[in-house]
Amino acid sequence: MVQDKAALLRSLRIDAPAAAPASRGPDSKRILGVGGAVLAVVALGVGIYAFTGDSKPQQAATTTTAGATTAQTPAAAPVPLESGGLVASGFVVARRKATVAAEISGKVTELSIEEGMRVEAGQILARLDSVLAEADLATTKSRARSAEAFVSSTEADLRDAEKTRDRTRTLRGQGFASEADMIRAESRADSLRGLLNRAKADLETARRSVERDTRLLDKYTIRAPYSGIVVDRQAQPGEIISPSSAGGGFTRTGICTIVDMDSIEVEVDVNESFIGRVVPNQHAEAVLDAYPSWQIPASVIAIVPTANREKATVKVRLRLEQKDPRILPDMAVKVSFRDAQKDAAKGKGG
Repeated sequence: MVQDKAALLRSLRIDAPAAAPASRGPDSKRILGVGGAVLAVVALGVGIYAFTGDSKPQQAATTTTAGATTAQTPAAAPVPLESGGLVASGFVVARRKATVAAEISGKVTELSIEEGMRVEAGQILARLDSVLAEADLATTKSRARSAEAFVSSTEADLRDAEKTRDRTRTLRGQGFASEADMIRAESRADSLRGLLNRAKADLETARRSVERDTRLLDKYTIRAPYSGIVVDRQAQPGEIISPSSAGGGFTRTGICTIVDMDSIEVEVDVNESFIGRVVPNQHAEAVLDAYPSWQIPASVIAIVPTANREKATVKVRLRLEQKDPRILPDMAVKVSFRDAQKDAAKGKGG
């Protein structure tokens, strides 16, 4: 740098003029010397500015570029999948996912669930208007009580008729009763016995009606079929729900959708050309698109024994070895299958 500045200064130096003719006086020489010095100073200033002036813009440009580079650096780089291995894409699925609906039609009077709520098996999710069902149950219970009372009364009459028949038979043997008295006593006992059998049958029917109406009333209370998370709530209080849509779709057919998070697994489509490289219980790593820096250990559950003709793929099911609430149904996922032969060789070597 010092040598370059010295060379620049030498190039800007103005040599002294040749000896002036003898005819010029001392004043002319003084004027020429002063003018040359001024020109030398101006040229030196321009040279120094030209030499040092470009360094600052270049430094500023470098700083700006570095700042842009720093701003574009990602916070967490995705975890690379196994190089050279088999990679397939798919989605997270839940094996147990159901829309809970009522078995009967009715108006929703109470709804005790929200999206994201965890429910246990048998927990009450909603109630329907059950006024008529409760009235029917009360009626059948009343009929059952009446039939039970009639059975008791008939049993008492039958016992009295049997005693009369036995007494008449004794008197008939002693000659104090006629044959007609004996026939009437036996006929009454037989009639009451038949009436008692009928009363017992009616009582059984009434009891079955009570049981039926009790179960029907229980259907107005909708319960969770299994433990899970409510992911969608379809019905609202005051709406009419039905097992099947009626009236042009103006009735709801479901209360909510429940997902069993313990049944979460992964389904991927493997190109049929490479399906031979996948075997049951084969180890793999799953990476969710939502969390690209998180590798989840997985293993093959089964290879679905059918191929997709349009996509030329075969579906493979995998279990996730780690359970985590961040893993949600329908999330996109990429799976890297480990080489089964290499894993076997490592196992033997260990």
